[in-house]
Amino acid sequence: MIIFGTRGYVFQLAMLTLVCGSCGNPAAHALRKYVTKFTLFFVPLFPITTKFRTQCTFCGVQHQLPKEQAEAMLAQAQAQAQAPQQAMGQQQQHFPQG
Repeated sequence: MIIFGTRGYVFQLAMLTLVCGSCGNPAAHALRKYVTKFTLFFVPLFPITTKFRTQCTFCGVQHQLPKEQAEAMLAQAQAQAQAPQQAMGQQQQHFPQG
């Protein structure tokens, strides 16, 4: 007897601040990757489908994105996360010693 099937996995890639296309509010959106894998004897072997979606934290609406757009949004989020760290590294604080 061979046991096979599928199993879904969800990976949260980033939190982005966007204006929701549904409710119109500027809110945080979770960028998530949904992967469905083929399993054999409960062991995941290879991915069957991969989808990218954003979900508004204000109204809960999900929008599906193409892979290229999701990767561009992820790169933008990573660049924004690194910018404040680089700015803090450039600024040196001097405290008077006494």
